[in-house]
Amino acid sequence: MSALPPCPQCNSEFTYQDGANLVCPECAHEWPAAGEASAETARVYRDASGNILQDGDTVTVIKDLKPKGSGGVIKQGTKVKNIRLVDSDHDIDCKIDGFGAMSLKTEFVRKV
Repeated sequence: MSALPPCPQCNSEFTYQDGANLVCPECAHEWPAAGEASAETARVYRDASGNILQDGDTVTVIKDLKPKGSGGVIKQGTKVKNIRLVDSDHDIDCKIDGFGAMSLKTEFVRKV
């Protein structure tokens, strides 16, 4: 008997390994064989000091930032309230008073 897990979609016990994936011959579902726990691990966002950030935190900007397409500058020490963490090239979506909606990188902020 094989020690492969059953199919997560149809619970078929006839799964087989094909390279790095497991395949179900009954429903043709494929999923990675390298452990499902690694896919469930959440990304940890850290500020410039190494503190862990969460949605809703308040942060301050640690250096002057000149946003593209804008004539102004976001000054060092500007407080940004109620941040939202996203998985993209810029890690933080927020609204800054006087500038509106922006995306920031975690390397330019420090948790308050």
